[in-house]
Amino acid sequence: MTNNPIVHWEILGPDGEAQRSFYSTIFDWNLAAVDGFPSYFTAEDDGIGVGGAVGRGMDEMPSYTCIYVQVEDIDQTLAAVNDGGGTTVVPRTVIPDVVTFALFTDPAGNLVGLTEPDG
Repeated sequence: MTNNPIVHWEILGPDGEAQRSFYSTIFDWNLAAVDGFPSYFTAEDDGIGVGGAVGRGMDEMPSYTCIYVQVEDIDQTLAAVNDGGGTTVVPRTVIPDVVTFALFTDPAGNLVGLTEPDG
């Protein structure tokens, strides 16, 4: 699976500190704060698994668990998602110097994220 790898995951809820406490206690994860993103904590890639994050999501988003797939062109991929029966939830969004991402649901309602390689 090298063409479009899973590159990140998130487990987000309304209370980021509670998420951090729960997952660090249950799985002994070392979760680091991220500058500029209060209540968002990362678990780095340890050479075995893919790095990800736990914490508080955006106010308008429900609690969710999501994987992120890296693609060359988010807009082109979202067009294929929509043509294939999926639905765009968050269109291509750029957080300068951090990430370009989008979210969609598949036909079964699963939330999936997209990212583009660093420019």
